[in-house]
Amino acid sequence: MAVTTAQSTFREDLLNGKTAIVTGASRGIGAAIAHRLCETGANVVICSRSADTITQVANTLQDSGHTVQAIVADISQKADVETLIKKTIAQFAQIDILVNNAGITRDMLLMRLKDEDWDAVLQTNLTGTMYCTRAVLRPMIRQRSGRIINISSVIGLMGNAGQANYAAAKAGILGLTKATAKEVGARGITVNAIAPGFITTDMTAQIPEQSQEQILEMIPLRGFGDPEDVADAVCFLASDAARYITGQTLQVDGGMVM
Repeated sequence: MAVTTAQSTFREDLLNGKTAIVTGASRGIGAAIAHRLCETGANVVICSRSADTITQVANTLQDSGHTVQAIVADISQKADVETLIKKTIAQFAQIDILVNNAGITRDMLLMRLKDEDWDAVLQTNLTGTMYCTRAVLRPMIRQRSGRIINISSVIGLMGNAGQANYAAAKAGILGLTKATAKEVGARGITVNAIAPGFITTDMTAQIPEQSQEQILEMIPLRGFGDPEDVADAVCFLASDAARYITGQTLQVDGGMVM
């Protein structure tokens, strides 16, 4: 593959003193985002449904000298989201950045898709993103500043056979992003989305080699991205360098969707 992992070029003090929440941070893209935000000076709250894995991520980051708090939360449950926000404010007094990364898949051709698998994906990926976004708006409006970054997917832009539920949820996130951006822009809050393409994670590792080769033919840069590529995009959108950008979708996909 032509694309290789790049070292972060962001200053260590880029987000110094800021407090960020990253959902779904127990592995893959979410863990990479948490790591990058820590490297740029932010205090980071990470959450996941898995107590063991989220604690491991937090311990690793704390051992490197970063300020990290792990909170077990299922973002598909409104009560869990409310607790997440309350604990973050209690610990750090403010929330400057929200990264809505948590998501699940329940892949199946639409004609065979079970109602419960449709509901589960929409509830976590779309409604959960709404719960988290809605919960941080009041404190962000009070401080008249904030960065909300929603992790969508190129699947939400182009669709994919066997992923009607996932595509619908990720496309819904793009609409949610634009609507929220229009509602809160006057209060100094930006809301943007990132649409990753094929990123090297546990999920893409399960794709058969022949299918991987077919996918690579669709990517002009001829390689899968790394989680850090998405994390760097998050750091940019969370920084003052992106202060005049809102309601936009940044594709991190090697040119796959144009």
